[in-house]
Amino acid sequence: MDNPMRVVSLLRFLSIVITISICPCNGNLISVPCKEYERQALLMLKQDLKDPSNRLSSWVGGEGDCCNWTGVICDKKTGHVRELHLGNYYADEEFSSESSSLGGKLNPSLLNLKHLSYLDLYRNDFEGKQIPSFLGSLKSLRYLNLSEARFGGTIPPQLGNLSSLRTLDLFDNLLVVENLQWISGLSLLQHLNIAGIDLSKVSHWLQGTNTLPSQLVELHMSECDLGVLPGGISNMTSLRVLNLDYNSISSIIPIWLYTFSNLETLVLSENNFHGEISSSIGNLTALVNLDTSDNQLDGKIPNSLGNLCKLMVLEFSRNNFSGSISEIFESLSTCSSGRIELLGLSDNNLSGYLSQLGNFKNLGSLDFSSNSISGPIPVSLGNLSCLESLDIGNNQLEGVVSEVHFTNLTKLKYFYASENSLTLKTSLDWLPPFQLNTLFLNSWHLEPSELPAWLQTQTKLYALNLSNTAISGIIPTWFWNFSSLGLGLLDLSYNQLYGKVPNIDSMSSEVINLGSNQFHGSLPLFSSHITTLDLSNSSFSGTLFHFFCDKTDGPKQLEILQLQDNFLNGEIPDCLDNLQNLTLLNLENNNLGGNIPASVGHLGLLRSLHLRNNHLSGEVPTSLQKCESLFLLDLHKNEFVGTIPTWIGKSLSHLGILSLRSNMLHDNIPHELCSLRNLQILDVADNHLSGAIPTCFKNFTAMANFSNSRDPILFSTISFGDGEASFEDNYIENAILVRKGREMEYNKILTLVTSLDLSDNFISGEIPEELTSLIYLQSFNLSGNLLVGKIPSKIGDMRWLESLDLSRNKLTGQISPSMSKLTFLSNLNLSYNYLTGQIPESTQLQSLDRSSFFGNKLCGPPLEKCSTTHGGSSISSGDQKKGGIGRLLEDGWLDLSLGLGFAFGFWSVLGSLLLNMPWSTGFSRFQNNIVSKLYAIIQEKL
Repeated sequence: MDNPMRVVSLLRFLSIVITISICPCNGNLISVPCKEYERQALLMLKQDLKDPSNRLSSWVGGEGDCCNWTGVICDKKTGHVRELHLGNYYADEEFSSESSSLGGKLNPSLLNLKHLSYLDLYRNDFEGKQIPSFLGSLKSLRYLNLSEARFGGTIPPQLGNLSSLRTLDLFDNLLVVENLQWISGLSLLQHLNIAGIDLSKVSHWLQGTNTLPSQLVELHMSECDLGVLPGGISNMTSLRVLNLDYNSISSIIPIWLYTFSNLETLVLSENNFHGEISSSIGNLTALVNLDTSDNQLDGKIPNSLGNLCKLMVLEFSRNNFSGSISEIFESLSTCSSGRIELLGLSDNNLSGYLSQLGNFKNLGSLDFSSNSISGPIPVSLGNLSCLESLDIGNNQLEGVVSEVHFTNLTKLKYFYASENSLTLKTSLDWLPPFQLNTLFLNSWHLEPSELPAWLQTQTKLYALNLSNTAISGIIPTWFWNFSSLGLGLLDLSYNQLYGKVPNIDSMSSEVINLGSNQFHGSLPLFSSHITTLDLSNSSFSGTLFHFFCDKTDGPKQLEILQLQDNFLNGEIPDCLDNLQNLTLLNLENNNLGGNIPASVGHLGLLRSLHLRNNHLSGEVPTSLQKCESLFLLDLHKNEFVGTIPTWIGKSLSHLGILSLRSNMLHDNIPHELCSLRNLQILDVADNHLSGAIPTCFKNFTAMANFSNSRDPILFSTISFGDGEASFEDNYIENAILVRKGREMEYNKILTLVTSLDLSDNFISGEIPEELTSLIYLQSFNLSGNLLVGKIPSKIGDMRWLESLDLSRNKLTGQISPSMSKLTFLSNLNLSYNYLTGQIPESTQLQSLDRSSFFGNKLCGPPLEKCSTTHGGSSISSGDQKKGGIGRLLEDGWLDLSLGLGFAFGFWSVLGSLLLNMPWSTGFSRFQNNIVSKLYAIIQEKL
C-alpha cells in the first residue's frame, strides 16, 4: 500500500508544481518570453525600415521581451512570434497618413520568424519597391495584407508557395501582372483582393482558365482593367462577396451568376453590363448588398427582388431601367422593406407616382433623382424616421410640400430636391425637426416668397441652394449673420432680391452665387476664404478698386469671379496680383475703360478671361503672355489698337478660343498664330487687318480633327460633402460666337464647336486651297474683304461646314462642283462677288434662300434657269429683263458712279472725322468700311 500512496502523493506534488509554473495568481497563463533569435530578427527588420513617426520606439535592443513590442503578438505557450500588425491605421489619429507610414525595405530576417502566420503592412509607403520574393518562403503565413503599401513592379510568383494562406490582400499598389498562374498554388485561399492592379494583359487568359481557387468566399477585382469576366468565377459557388466594379466588362449579367445562393455582396458597378436583369435574381436569397450602378442595364426591374428578404443595400442608379417606381416599391415591400437602408434608383427612365414610402422604416438613404417621376410627394415620407439623405431632384414632381411631410424626419441631414414643380408651404414660426447639412431647393416655389425664417434654426447647415425660387425683397440682417457661421455654399441666384449687399468679408463660405438678381450699389468686399463668387447680371455700379485691391483679410483664395452684365466703370485696377489663384475672370458687358493692367501677368493659373463689350483701349498688353494656362481670351468689342501680338502664338499654347472681334487692330495676321494647334475658335472679324490669309492656318489641328469629347469644359470643380452625401459646384465655360448672322452662346457643347471668322477686314489675295484641310470646321466666314480668285476647288472636303459666308468680296469663276458635297450646310452666302455659271446641283444648295447668290452672274435653282449665250456665259431670262438699278449693277456703271461720288465726298466726310475725334467709335467703323469698299471699286473701274 505504501508504494501506491507514494505514487499518488508524487503525482499530486507534480501537478501543483506544474500549475504554479503556468498559472499566476490572477488565473491566466504565464506568457513565455519571445525567442532571442526572433527578437534579433525583429531588430534587423526595424533597422531597414524608415519610421518617421517613431511607431516602433518600443523595439529596442538589450534585454526585454519582444512579445511586448508594438504590433508584435506571440504564442503565449511557445514564445514564438505569430503576428506582426504593422499596418498604418493612424491616419485619422495623431499622425497623418504620410508621416505615420513605414518605409524603406523589408529585411530577409523575416525568414527567421518561422511561425509567423499574420503579416499586415497596410497603407505604408515602400516607394514603388518590388514585393520581396522571400515572402513566399514564410510557409506558416495564413494572412498577408500588403494593400495600399505602394509596392511596385511585378508580383513575385513565389507568393504561390504560401500553401497555408487564407487571405491575400494586394489592393491598390503599383503592381504589374503578366501571369496569374501562381495563384493556383494557394489551395486554401478564401479571401483574395487584387483590386486596383492592371490585369488587362491577362484578362483574356483569365476568361478561359480556372486559375482562381474555387473555394474562394471573397473576391475583389475592382479597377483591374478587365474587359471580360474571368471564366473561373463560374465555379466559385461558395462566394459570399464578389466585387468587380470600375472595370470595362461588356456583357450581359451571366445566367450562372444567378445560381450563387451563398452570395451576400454583389458589386458590378462602373462597367458596361447591358441587357435586362433576369427574374432569376430572386434566387440570390442571401443577398445583403446589390450594386449594379453606372452600367447600361435596361428593361424593367424584376418583381422577384421581393424574394431578397435580407437585402439592405440596393443601388441601381445611372442605368436605363424603365417602368413604374410604385411597382418597385411594391415588390420590395414584400419582405425586405423593413431591412433596406440604402435605395438608389437615380438617373434612369423610371416614371409613375410615389407610393408605399412609409414601409421602409430603416431607410437611411433614398435617391430617385433624374427620372420622370410625377405627382405629389406622399405624406408618408414623414414616417421615415431613420432617413438621413433624400435626393428627389430633376423629376416632374408637383404639388405642395408642407410641415407634415417632415414630421418624423429627425435624422435628415441631406435634402436634394432641385428642378421640380413643387411648392414649400410653411408657417412663419415653423421649427423643423431636423438639423440639415445640405438643402437644395432650386426651382421650387416658396410660400411665403421670402427667405425662410426657419433657416435660422439650422445651425449645422453647410450648403444652401435657393436659386430660382421666386423669393424677393431685401435680404434680412439675420441672414448675413447666420450665413457667416459656417455656410460653405450659398446660392440665391435667379431671384428678385434687391437692395445693397453688405461686405461679405466675415463669411466663411467658399462658394457664393448672388447673380441674376436686382442688387445695386457698389460691390461688397469679400472674404479671403471665398473660391467662387458670382455677382453677375445685376445693377452693381462704381469702380473695381476697393473690391480688387483690398488686402485687409489676407491673400485671396478666389478662383472664379463673375462680375459680367453690371454697370461697373473706371479702369481695371493694377492690383490683380492680389488674386493670383484666379482661373476664370469675367468682366464682360460693363463700362470699363483704360488699359488692361500689367498685373494681369501675375495670374499664372488663369484659364479664361472674358472682357468683351467694354471700352478697354490701348494695345493688347505683353504681360498677358505670362498667362500661359489661358484657354479662352475674349477681347471682343473694345477699342484695342495696334497689331495682333505675335507672342500669342508663342506663349499661349493652350489657347482654344481667341476672340479679338470688333476692335481697331491693323496690319497682317501673324503667322505665329499657326502654332495654336488647340485653337478651335478664332474670331478676328471687324478690324482693320490686311494682307493675305496665312496658308499655315491648316495647322489648326482642332479644326482638322474630330473632337470626341462631349463633356462640357469645367473650371475649378469644387467638391463638398463628408463622403456619405456630396455634391460639386462647377462653372461651365461659355463663348459667344457670331454664326449665321447673329450672336449665339455655347456652353455645354462648346467642345464640339469650331469656327474661323476673318470677316469685315481688308484681307486680300486668294483663299488658300490649304484651308480645305480643316475638314471639321463648322463655321467659316471671310465676308466683307478684298479676296480675289476662285472658290477653292476642294471646298467640298470641308464636309462638316454648317455655315459658309464668302459674300462681299471679288471672287470670280464658277462655284466649285465639290460644294454639292456639303450636306450639313444650312447657311451659305456667296452674294456680291463676280461669280458666274450654274449653281451646282445638290439637295442642300437648291434648298437655300435665293439671297445667298444675289449680286453675281449665276443661274440655276434656286435662281432662274440657265440659258447658253455669249460664249458660254449663262444669263437668265430674268436678268435680260432687268433695267435701271439692275442694269447698272450688272454692267458696273453704278459702281463707277459711286466711285465718282466718292471722289467728291471723300474729304468732306473723312475730314470731318479727323477734325471731330469724339465721334463714336461705332460710327467710325461704319465709315471706314464704306470708304474701303468705295476705294476698291474706284481702283478697279479706273
